[in-house]
Amino acid sequence: MTFESLPYEPRKIEATEAVLERIYLAAKKGLKGDTLAYAAGMTPTEYRRLVQFDPIAEYAEQKGRAEGEAEMANVLRDAALQGDTKAALDILKHVHKWVAPQSVQVQVEQRISIIAALEEAQQRVIEGQVLDASADLLSGRGTEADGDHVVAAGQE
Repeated sequence: MTFESLPYEPRKIEATEAVLERIYLAAKKGLKGDTLAYAAGMTPTEYRRLVQFDPIAEYAEQKGRAEGEAEMANVLRDAALQGDTKAALDILKHVHKWVAPQSVQVQVEQRISIIAALEEAQQRVIEGQVLDASADLLSGRGTEADGDHVVAAGQE
């Protein structure tokens, strides 16, 4: 078995106008990280090296990202101005941090029947507990309903 060596020559990556334009366009589309590097025609390692050695590459990315965001903001704003309420609400919520007021109205309509109330009260009296108040009074203790003791003159 013979081994053939493959010729390998490292690519020299420079921040040429064409490379910067590809970075700018990829960032303008909203691409980030490795996807941005591949779209710009570089490997992620090559892109990171280029950004590290030449700050103009990072500037191209930031400028592309800012202009892409500005374009989308204009599209959304135009839609809102033309009557798209969903677009208007999204602008209010995400850009202006607006929150719709939360209000809850509770309306309870209840009718009271006097006859039904009297029937319920009568059932409670019939099913209720009967106290023998006379036994408590004769013993001199009194009941909770009596309040303070009333003591006869002879019991003092």
